Amino acid sequence: MKRLIKSGLMFGNLIHVDSPALVERYNRALKHLTGKTTDLTDFYIDISGYSPEIGHELKDHLYLNHQGVNRQFILLSTHQKTAPLLNAKFSTSRGIIRQFIEENENALFSLTTRDAVAGELVNSVYDMPTAARLLDIRKVSIEADTTNGAIQQAHVLDDKVNTFLNKDDAWFDDVLIADMIDLATQTGDVLRNPVKLKHMEFEQHNYWTEHFGGIYIFQKMELPCAITCQPRDQVDHLPIDYVIDLNERNRLANFLELNGLVEPIVKARGINASAVLKQKMDFILVDALADEGINLRRRSPRDMRRLAREHSDKLPQEFHALASLVNWAENKGRWPRISSEDPAYFYTLRAADHADADLVNMLLAQLSPKDIRQMFICHKQLFYGLYGAWSDTKKDYVVEYLKTEYQVDKVGARDALFGHDAPMQEIPAPEPDIMDDLIKRVGPWGPVRRG
Repeated sequence: MKRLIKSGLMFGNLIHVDSPALVERYNRALKHLTGKTTDLTDFYIDISGYSPEIGHELKDHLYLNHQGVNRQFILLSTHQKTAPLLNAKFSTSRGIIRQFIEENENALFSLTTRDAVAGELVNSVYDMPTAARLLDIRKVSIEADTTNGAIQQAHVLDDKVNTFLNKDDAWFDDVLIADMIDLATQTGDVLRNPVKLKHMEFEQHNYWTEHFGGIYIFQKMELPCAITCQPRDQVDHLPIDYVIDLNERNRLANFLELNGLVEPIVKARGINASAVLKQKMDFILVDALADEGINLRRRSPRDMRRLAREHSDKLPQEFHALASLVNWAENKGRWPRISSEDPAYFYTLRAADHADADLVNMLLAQLSPKDIRQMFICHKQLFYGLYGAWSDTKKDYVVEYLKTEYQVDKVGARDALFGHDAPMQEIPAPEPDIMDDLIKRVGPWGPVRRG
């Protein structure tokens, strides 16, 4: 993991807490939330205020996420909105915290100049004894305040001000006036600078959770489904219409297609489909040759093609299937029939343009684990989990590629792979009427059997 950390590919973009004032505020908030404090005088925190160093010190990396269910957070700065969320138990948590910060940025900026803001992502579930409990999570709301209760005090002051303005003879109520003056010394002028945080609730219908070995929940669908990373007979009963595990490739393909969740890369808008597929082929090539004693770093496209020719007998089916698809796209070659049982099938798809595109791309990353770029972008926890088992040759290639190719333009790379706003790429293809009719009749790569 040291290579990832030194290259900024792990624990990157964390917020450094190194001033005595910020450490003291953090400790007040930590004490307020957990009853614990840290002896560290300098550490890094993620978007939720979680620190890997403090987790190590306390021997509890869930010190802000008890039972992995109701995530607590500590905000020292609005700059935390750009930080990652480490040890995420739900795919929606980072987005919820970031949206909360952005929607309340002015108020939070004012509050964090004097104190830390401590809060919690609250739902109706307090533990997770069975997988069925996941379906009870429908909404997540946020509760937050400073450690000295400034927001609550501001509400009290606001009520007293309204009473003062509307009550007859309030000018003669010395107790009311004294209370307002006392509260104002702590909250400031709530009339000119209201100290309020928006009440925010978030629906939690479609998401991924790390619980029970990893489960993708799709409740808000025409065909609701839970997709388990473990064999489904090893997971508790889930009260949802369909339960599929990752090994049931045909049922997975059927679910994604019938709900309109994916599209073939070669038909996607706004991307250079051939370039994307060729890069996936390079990743598959690296995986196949990682134990052959070949130095794979800094290889040009020509070098990669030469290696593929020299070691074609070692290349898996995924490589050859994608090569036939590239040949179709670039050279008007024969249309390849890639069924859902083909190992390459999920490498040929990306999420369609819908609200759950990130979640679907995360699922596709898990279904195409040799595509290290998509896995790093869409499913970092899986990436870090698999990285340790890779050979040094593959680690060297992956770190070098991500550092020199992806990190230099992360936004551009994401848009090129997953964006839906750019115009249609012009690539050689069969006549539109023939092509569209073929896809309507047999699906994008051939018939998907109804399972």
